Parts: sequence; structure tokens; C-alpha cells
Amino acid sequence: MGVRVRRADERDRDQVVRILEEAFHDDPVSGWVFPDEEHRRAVHGKFLGVFADITLKGGYIDLLEDGTAAALWLSVPAGAPEGDDDTPALMRETADPGNERAELVGRLTGAVHPHDRAHAYLLMIGVAPERQGEGIGEALIAEVLERCDREGTPAYLEASSSRSRSLYERLGFTFTGRTVDLPDGPPMWPMWREPQAG
Repeated sequence: MGVRVRRADERDRDQVVRILEEAFHDDPVSGWVFPDEEHRRAVHGKFLGVFADITLKGGYIDLLEDGTAAALWLSVPAGAPEGDDDTPALMRETADPGNERAELVGRLTGAVHPHDRAHAYLLMIGVAPERQGEGIGEALIAEVLERCDREGTPAYLEASSSRSRSLYERLGFTFTGRTVDLPDGPPMWPMWREPQAG
């Protein structure tokens, strides 16, 4: 499936957040972080905006030209990160200061993130609900995975639903064997992809 992709910049931030908000509104993890749907509708965009800001600053965002999908990528170097990661606290502070879950989800995923090898990290990918199931997400990240294969770079992500896990398995990702278990909530599946020979 051919898709027209461009690199997003600061001018696209609101559009990227809108895509993510629509794509993840009914996601199991988003529902766990913000159980009340009305409240989720009010603060979810602020929460997801933190991811967009971090990626615009330190990574890159691939945006489908028709505005229906976005993929957020970070390059993670080998070795344990220096200092504490303040991103989870920022997620909570920005979106919903009274909600411990808005920080906990970041702390728990951060605790299992591998750091022994440099890798491409698919922080998030969102496809507008009316376009899900058409192969757009797969097409959007295919070019990056092909580059990973050429350069010998592994890739990593956390799947937030069994449906997305199945998609990533088709793309060569494998479950690392240890779920992220949200207290009284859904599991997340950390997944790793070794570069594949052409």
C-alpha cells in the first residue's frame, strides 16, 4: 500500500495530537489512565501532547499527508539514561495533576525499556478510527523498519492492545516475555524487532 508521508514539524503539533487523541480515545490503556470518558475527553489531548512535544524536540514524527495517521519515533542510544526521567511526572503535571495513573503508566513502561543496545523506539502510532484496519499504520512505519534493516538497527515499542500486538508481530516484532502490568488494568506488551535481512 503506497502512502504519502511527510516529516511533521511544530506547525503540525495540534494535528498530530488530534490524530493521537482520536486513535487512542478507546484504547485500553487510555481508558485505564482516564476511566471517566468525559474527563478523558477533556484531558487526553494534553496528556498525548507531551508525547508529541518530546518527539518533536528529540525525535521525528512521520505524518500521513491526508492527516489520518502519525508515527512518533525516538532514537534511543545504548546504555542506561543519565539522571531521572522526568517525562512521567510531566505527563501527570501537564494533563491531570491529581491522577497518579497519568504518571504511573510512564514509570512502569520506563522500568522495562531495554537499554543494552541502541534502537529505534516507536513511541506511538495513531490512525484515525475511520481508517483503522486498512493497513495504513503498517504502511506508515514500513519505511522506517526498512531503514532499520539496512542499517542493522533494532526497533522497540509497547503494544497497548492485543489487536496492535498482532499487527506488530506481522511486522517482525516479538514479545519480550514480560508484560507491563497496570494495577487493576490491562497489560501492555513490550516488543522488540531485530533487523531483518533483505
